[in-house]
Amino acid sequence: MFKLKITTKNLLSHLYLSDLICQQDLSDFTLVGDTLCCIKTLVDQYALSSGSISSSVQPHIHKLVIFTQGIHLQQLSQTTQALADYLDVNFYRVIKVDGVSDFAICAHVVLKAQDNLNEQLENVAKRFCVELCLVDKTPSLTKQGLLLMDMDSTVIAVECIDEIAVLAGVGEQVSTVTSQAMQGKLDFAQSLRTRVACLAGADESILQQVRDALPLMPGVMNLVKILKSYDWKVAIASGGFSYFADYLQDRLNLDAVVANGLAIQDKKLTGEVQGMIVDAGVKAQTLKRLADEWSILPSQTIAMGDGANDLIMMNAAALGVACHAKPIVRQQADIAIRRGDLDSLLWVLKAGQV
Repeated sequence: MFKLKITTKNLLSHLYLSDLICQQDLSDFTLVGDTLCCIKTLVDQYALSSGSISSSVQPHIHKLVIFTQGIHLQQLSQTTQALADYLDVNFYRVIKVDGVSDFAICAHVVLKAQDNLNEQLENVAKRFCVELCLVDKTPSLTKQGLLLMDMDSTVIAVECIDEIAVLAGVGEQVSTVTSQAMQGKLDFAQSLRTRVACLAGADESILQQVRDALPLMPGVMNLVKILKSYDWKVAIASGGFSYFADYLQDRLNLDAVVANGLAIQDKKLTGEVQGMIVDAGVKAQTLKRLADEWSILPSQTIAMGDGANDLIMMNAAALGVACHAKPIVRQQADIAIRRGDLDSLLWVLKAGQV
């Protein structure tokens, strides 16, 4: 172990921490006041916290993954101090994943209290502009797994039906219903039929206009690419439309997609949904069906979404990830990526292995 005194300037500089990690190979460290203690070999991880824990009574360790663009030492210190009533930090570990730029910090922690913990994590993440993902066990990145994602506002940064509605001249009418459905205030199947009915008579060419302008969520392409390099399966289960899901399957090299059909007659939308509606239950069933089909263990499944319609699917997976999600979803998910790129999920999976 060696120690580095930290000046106020360094404490606030993300470049200082980045240089220590990237140029001086900083891996494990603790923060004690104005001193950074670099740990070369962790002989006894538990002795790092306070020295008061007997080696024969080792507490269960959780991982608090902390990241944001340009993270600096003050953010780490302030974040963990704000959570001091809920957890004790043993040490910090640097997390890197080949193919993902930058790094995350994984705090090895012992939980002291769990009441209102998710609410506190949410508040602290917002207060200090960081992402906080507290995990116990996670799927292993290096074993075959399955990531099942919602499409609208998860894989792509828009709600397709709202985009179609704008071009059809009924944007405000449809977006109001969409918002209520995403917050869990309306039955999904009923809300979908109501919204699609508003599109009756719209020209089929609108669909192509929306498809050609689809904005991918930042990091999703890299996330899929890296997961597939580890022999993972990646799929979409969407309450949106197969017209767009099929396109994304080709564009992202996905293994499967499940979505709703839009009825079209004489090159006009009829205002009806074609076939069985992909609702919350169908999404959860899709997770199990695909895992069984590909012989993937339940412990190696991840479900990612942003709306209330994704919660059953997320609860059915080993790890449920709220992605840029509504408050109700963040509260119930295992972890939340509030603002970061989707490939930051890889840091969480890597943290589970170290």
